Amino acid sequence: MRDLKQLVKAYDVRGVVPDQWDENLSRAFGAAFVQVTGATAIVVGHDMRPSSPSLSRAFAEGAAARGADVTEIGLCSTDQLYYASGKLDLPGAMFTASHNPAQYNGIKLCRKGAAPVGENTGLADIRELVQSWLHEDADGVESVTVPAVDVKPGVLTQQDTLRGYADHLLGLVDLTAIRPLKVAVDAGNGMGGHTVPTVLEGLPLDVVPMYFELDGTFPNHEANPLDPKNLVDLQAKVKEVGADIGLAFDGDADRCFVIDERGEPVSPSAITALVAVRELARARANGEPNATIIHNLITSWTVPEVVAEHGGKAVRTRVGHSFIKQEMAETDAIFGGEHSAHYYFRDFWRADTGMLAALHVLAALGGQQGTLSALTAEYDRYAASGEINSEVADQAAKAAEVRAAYGSLEGVKVDELDGLTIAGADWWFNLRASNTEPLLRLNVEAKDPAKMAELRDAVLAIVRA
Repeated sequence: MRDLKQLVKAYDVRGVVPDQWDENLSRAFGAAFVQVTGATAIVVGHDMRPSSPSLSRAFAEGAAARGADVTEIGLCSTDQLYYASGKLDLPGAMFTASHNPAQYNGIKLCRKGAAPVGENTGLADIRELVQSWLHEDADGVESVTVPAVDVKPGVLTQQDTLRGYADHLLGLVDLTAIRPLKVAVDAGNGMGGHTVPTVLEGLPLDVVPMYFELDGTFPNHEANPLDPKNLVDLQAKVKEVGADIGLAFDGDADRCFVIDERGEPVSPSAITALVAVRELARARANGEPNATIIHNLITSWTVPEVVAEHGGKAVRTRVGHSFIKQEMAETDAIFGGEHSAHYYFRDFWRADTGMLAALHVLAALGGQQGTLSALTAEYDRYAASGEINSEVADQAAKAAEVRAAYGSLEGVKVDELDGLTIAGADWWFNLRASNTEPLLRLNVEAKDPAKMAELRDAVLAIVRA
């Protein structure tokens, strides 16, 4: 019998359809979600993958059979589902596998107010409950049987939340006075093709759309802008049409990458710094000086420097949305950013929304006459390696070797908040293991590009020896 630990990860459900999961299992997840959370009503949405409509409907039926009313919002981006969860004050389920290939699908779950459901906040309980409903017959054929309960079944209703989502975002960033901008947008055949037209319509923007057709087979390129090869088309288009800026969204459109007018990627750390400055100014204007900004430990040292320069308090956290959201809740932070282009806003139920970050960048760019590269130059203070993965069988042993080589150097600081971080006066590197694969991930940053390259190569030599 299959072990659902292969399917239910730390933050979400994700696997190949129908090999690892199908409508029957999705129906069971719907029932278990209601049983574990005690929800009387939920909201369900889905992306453009071929399997998404039937999987999300099965989940809704499973939830309704357990007595919960279900609001189906249909096609949506992940942050649009978070909006619905926040606005309707309902637990939610989003059917997406983000940028994974077409045969994959998954579920991102949240409690009401878009509060995350992860392994320690209900997901393990849901997994164990569904696991207990799996059984095999004498021939080894597996099936799932959800025990019937004596409740009045819930009702399924449909609601369109796209306009409300767009209005909520536009109420958080003032774009009324910006100068006209030419904006190239690569939706990667993902949900950005659904949300971007509604959010940006009526603004003084000349939008050049790329791959806006919803297609879960991703015919043009993988919808993962974290991989440089998936930015090539957008970079070329920005230069070809003379755009002021390029925006690239991932499959479920919760992450956004930014390209400047030269066709060069703007690092997510620079975007984090830029948005932090704007959010700090907004908080100050609303009588909240010295507000808190969260950043993960892989973002550039530029971020805490800029936050301090603008009177804010920077708090460093582990990588991963559950840590960021938890830290935001504990510190009442106004904004959080990650090196992976996830941006979290207190005014958006602490959920991540690449679209809101993009609106901030458009407002900053359109609110002055200079180029995007000039605007972000002050947030580009260090040379960075980017994240470099190495396949390593014994991750702990390799990390120990690196620590032995660098940890006792004079004047260095060592910390293990998340993996191994070693920092000198004007350089640092972090080495951390992947949760899901036999990989060590290295990030290096230094004031001097030559020092960065030297450190990167030396640490990689140890890791890959």
